[in-house]
Amino acid sequence: MEKLEHGTYVGERALFAAKDIELVDATFEDGESPLKESQNVVVRNSTFKWKYPLWYTTNALVENTLLEETARSGVWYTKNITMNNCNIIAPKTFRRSSYITLNNCALPNALETMWSCDHIKMNKITAKGDYFGMNSRDVEIDSFFLDGNYCFDGAKNIIIRNSTLNSKDSFWNSENVIVYDSVINGEYLAWNSKNLTFVNCKIISHQGLCYVSGLKMINCELIDSDLCFEYCENIDAEIVSEVISIKNPYSGKIVVNSVDELILEDKFINKNKTKIIIKNKNE
Repeated sequence: MEKLEHGTYVGERALFAAKDIELVDATFEDGESPLKESQNVVVRNSTFKWKYPLWYTTNALVENTLLEETARSGVWYTKNITMNNCNIIAPKTFRRSSYITLNNCALPNALETMWSCDHIKMNKITAKGDYFGMNSRDVEIDSFFLDGNYCFDGAKNIIIRNSTLNSKDSFWNSENVIVYDSVINGEYLAWNSKNLTFVNCKIISHQGLCYVSGLKMINCELIDSDLCFEYCENIDAEIVSEVISIKNPYSGKIVVNSVDELILEDKFINKNKTKIIIKNKNE
């Protein structure tokens, strides 16, 4: 592998179709697509300053590197990329890419990031921006802090652990999602989703978990949450907290410590299809 150190690259497609190279302390100035169509590339301690740096790239390792805000839409149509200890300030950084691994990275401007990607692994990631992970699939996440609405809309096959999601409308239209030991704070959680599981989670959501088909909750808290479970079917929920209100679940079983208001309207549901056990109910 050829090693190039302390280089400054300008102009469009500066290292187009580069192959088997290691770049150390490189600076990519203005000029689109500097590493487009590259293969087997290592980038360390470098800076990307302009658009589309890693399009159609195969087999890339990027470490201790900065993508400035102007390096937007940075990783599209790329296969097998690992980024370690990177600061990704640019928005829309991942699109239609596969086999992505991120470790200890910051994405402070993650608007419309990780769209339509697959086989994603993320560990120790912070991100801020709306519509993170839309239509992505086969995702494994540990220690993720997200501040941004509408995350994982339409996504499939997701496992999340030890994370905090401050996100309105998260997991809408999603399928096969499991969340462990995490906090989710945002109204209208997971509408129109299928096969959704929460284990040891704390959830704060106005009108959350509605229109869900196949909902499982194990040892979860629903804090300051109201109008939950409307038109939700095949529920198996164990809630170890008080819930403000439960409204018109279609079917299943809900075990809850207490509920301030239970709304079951005959004209909308069949009450016999849902078993609700209130542990602290006063007889």
